Amino acid sequence: MQKITHQRKAYLLALLAVLIWSTMSSAFKITLRFLDVDSLLFGAVINGIIILGIVGYISKRPLRFRQLSAKEYMSSALMGFFNPFLYYLVLFKAYDLLEAQEAGTLNYIWPIVLVFFSMIFLKQKIRWQAIVSIFISFGGILIISTHGHPLGLHFSNRVGVALAVGSAIFWAAYWILNMKDKREDVGKILLNLIFGLLYLVIYFIVIGKIPAFYSWQGIVGSLYIGIFEMSITFVVWLKALNYSKNTAKVSNLIYLSPFLGLLWIHLTVGEEIHLYTFVGLTFIVGGIILQRITEKRTAG
Repeated sequence: MQKITHQRKAYLLALLAVLIWSTMSSAFKITLRFLDVDSLLFGAVINGIIILGIVGYISKRPLRFRQLSAKEYMSSALMGFFNPFLYYLVLFKAYDLLEAQEAGTLNYIWPIVLVFFSMIFLKQKIRWQAIVSIFISFGGILIISTHGHPLGLHFSNRVGVALAVGSAIFWAAYWILNMKDKREDVGKILLNLIFGLLYLVIYFIVIGKIPAFYSWQGIVGSLYIGIFEMSITFVVWLKALNYSKNTAKVSNLIYLSPFLGLLWIHLTVGEEIHLYTFVGLTFIVGGIILQRITEKRTAG
């Protein structure tokens, strides 16, 4: 009976995390109406640090910063450079240039990028099915970025598409680094955010800019993103994985997020969801699912 209860908790927490993450494309796009890219990232990172700091303080397994080695600090310094600093600067700029449905969907290709990185950096062998899955997802990218005319190769916004795809590359690089780091997750993410804030401060000094928050809508938006995108939802997701008897059952729920995201974009941002967006997203997710199936068969 206890196992059933834990599995139900796992599903509920996972669905909660997926629901929250599905709102992020809308949150990014709406907040960027009131804040510039740099100020949004600065506010969100600070809010994320505060929330994770509180969670870490009351946690039964907080990360002991004084006990960390120089190598572990260097690891967080590198991860913090990729996420939150580089990843979100590029991602937010993509959202600034593209429709939310386009930027959010293109960013979702990071699991496919991860296949390449796993082969290069983790020396994992790649099967032919994985290559097929990559081409399927790449087809989805072409469909979305060309607004449904992949054979014409006329991209809607080359810079925006490059930034959205680039953000997926940076996230995959961060994920590889994170896989090799076995420290406690909440404290590790907190330290990464702290280093990310340091990079942001340096960045603002170099470009001679001061973050500006002109409206309450921008402040609320950065608070929402800092809490739910960068901090607390990771804790919820990790708890779901810990409660679940089989993590794959929970992990598969993440595929609901981009489709729910399209619904939120339509309802809150006001974008008309194009048929080519839905078709392209189906190709991308289909490629990812095929890759996951290939991984399971290889492991088996």
